[in-house]
Amino acid sequence: MHWDIGGYLPSDIEVVAAFDIDRRKVGIDVSIAIFQPPNCSKIFCKDIPKTKVIVKMGKILDSYADHMNYYNKEYTFILSDQKESTQEEIIQELKTSKADILINYLPVGSEKAAKFYTECALKAKVGFINCMPVFIASNPIWAEKFKRDNIPIIGDDIKSQLGATIVHRVLTNLFKKRGVKLMRTYQLNTGGNTDFLNMLDRHRLASKKQSKTEAVQSQTKTRLKNENIHIGPSDWVPWQRDNKICFIRMEGNIFGDIPIDIELRLSVEDSPNSAGVVIDAIRCIKLALDRNHGGVLYNPSSYFMKHPPIQYSDDEAFQLTEEFINVFSGAKVSLIDKMIKQNEQSAD
Repeated sequence: MHWDIGGYLPSDIEVVAAFDIDRRKVGIDVSIAIFQPPNCSKIFCKDIPKTKVIVKMGKILDSYADHMNYYNKEYTFILSDQKESTQEEIIQELKTSKADILINYLPVGSEKAAKFYTECALKAKVGFINCMPVFIASNPIWAEKFKRDNIPIIGDDIKSQLGATIVHRVLTNLFKKRGVKLMRTYQLNTGGNTDFLNMLDRHRLASKKQSKTEAVQSQTKTRLKNENIHIGPSDWVPWQRDNKICFIRMEGNIFGDIPIDIELRLSVEDSPNSAGVVIDAIRCIKLALDRNHGGVLYNPSSYFMKHPPIQYSDDEAFQLTEEFINVFSGAKVSLIDKMIKQNEQSAD
């Protein structure tokens, strides 16, 4: 969404460490690992040079759902037989590689694993981007830890560049601005990647549904009752592969209580849709690191994430993120301090 953020371009981002648990990825160069099954996104860049970055075995904990064993191996994980890395080994790898930022893209429902890697980031003193719906940046206890240790964090639960959540939010805001009373709405999603396969275990979906639902509820004039809003993953369709298909329906009343409804179908490649946002989040974290400012980065979190600590409209979040980039790119430190203080007061 931004080509240049404070002088940093997308090409300045470098992978220096990687962790996985799949036998087909662990122990090989990350330039090869990214093309291994069950990765199934469309390949838009084939000639990736060797990085000399070897994928290390990560920590499993609750990041692997039992039912992932029951399907064709093309679509599922094959657990590596290498010994799991300890927290100390992961921290050491982050330090040795001179990583600036750790990005969490664990499967939905990985509560214990997400908190494990969050601790790794804190102890290794690297910035943290929480791309999945375990609430870290939006949890005051975790937020205080990042502020205390002066480490920047952006979270939680990455939005897509143009995906189901942002489209649903914009339409909900449009209803509000045009005086249309939203009565009920749903959002149904299907996909064929391992993200959707993992989410067949409904017990792993509590935080995901909360995150996606709150992203839309925050844009309504009057919050809908639970029975009038349904948002969440719906099913895994293997032949869709990384293509995500979303169905949105919104029912409302205009002047005179006359009914109006919208039905929308969105089809998009899931992984690049997320990557288009996270490359901006990476560079915003880097600006904060350069300025030696830690804690939650509220402004970019509100624009990049579904469940940030503070919810704004998308227009407001965009303007706040532009303000963050401008201030952190070259303004006086006093302006940065003022911005952070205002955001902390809003969060409280």
